[in-house]
Amino acid sequence: MNLDDIQHIKKTDAHNMLAEIDALPDQLRRAWDLGQTLPLPAGSFSRIVLTGVGGSAIGGDLLAAFALDACRVPIFVHRDYGLPAFATGAETLVVACSHSGDTEETLDAFDAAARNDCTLVAICTGGELARRAGERGVPAWIFEHRGQPRAGIAWSFGLLLALFARLKLLPDPSAQIDDAISAMKRTQEHLRPEIPTVKNAAKRYGGQLMGRWVNVIGAGILGPVARRWKTQVNELAKAGAGFELLPEADHNMLAGTLHPDEVLNPHTLTMFLRATSDHPRNRLRSDLTRKTFMLEGLNTDFIDARGKTPLAHMWTLILFGDYMAFYLAMAYGVDPTPVQALLDFKQTLKETASTD
Repeated sequence: MNLDDIQHIKKTDAHNMLAEIDALPDQLRRAWDLGQTLPLPAGSFSRIVLTGVGGSAIGGDLLAAFALDACRVPIFVHRDYGLPAFATGAETLVVACSHSGDTEETLDAFDAAARNDCTLVAICTGGELARRAGERGVPAWIFEHRGQPRAGIAWSFGLLLALFARLKLLPDPSAQIDDAISAMKRTQEHLRPEIPTVKNAAKRYGGQLMGRWVNVIGAGILGPVARRWKTQVNELAKAGAGFELLPEADHNMLAGTLHPDEVLNPHTLTMFLRATSDHPRNRLRSDLTRKTFMLEGLNTDFIDARGKTPLAHMWTLILFGDYMAFYLAMAYGVDPTPVQALLDFKQTLKETASTD
């Protein structure tokens, strides 16, 4: 389709996912500000578990990556039922993140944390998680967001960042928040639908990804951003994608660039995410890995982050990836909001459990 056809975009985007993407900079600001007002858990912590799945877990991934160089307490992102065996006692802070408040894996982890006498915080819009938190006197960080969990990524990250900052687990990131939001808004000026494809990189990549499997590669703080790009291509465009992390990918992925040739070329595109905050060796790895792909005749490209700070690098690329996945959905002619395959699976899982 013509990605400059605004009326077709409005018709295809029936549930207005575009408005959610447009709102990400302001959402990050609101989340950070709200996080300054909510109740804190008491105590000191020697380990932290962030539990959630899907769109509620990616905020934890982003926080853990951002905090890696500054937080002296280990952070573990848990995407499953129950909890790791080490998660016990009041010195373990478990933050249960569920957009709806009804995610069964997160509720199970919350209950396990309560049984293990961990310190708890709940982050959600309400639901069963808020109810259980209220029953146990657990601080509940409730936010308002009526959209899809994946569209609330700035809420989950911004609230976690505020929690960590107020607990003195991180240096004050206020200046980085300001830079990230400003850089995101400047970036948006080039990515909105009214910007024609010839001047809109997100539209161009959205068009180039049609009919291709996209693989996204990032390092350091851009590792979870690569995961975000992958999941947005999955959920918005209903298309296949994968992600890889450097330097790990150079110890295995490079060996897989030969077969099957009829699939790898021309039906794939590998995108490398880069930022000036990358470790110098990972920046070199990114460039050399891309060169290796190109010498094998594979399609590649790189996307550079904007802004002056690591937080801006992270969030300008998140924003770019969201717009790109949105335009890919438009190119395929699919509404980016519904995820019927996921809903059908959850219903099957529920019905199977009830008949066991």
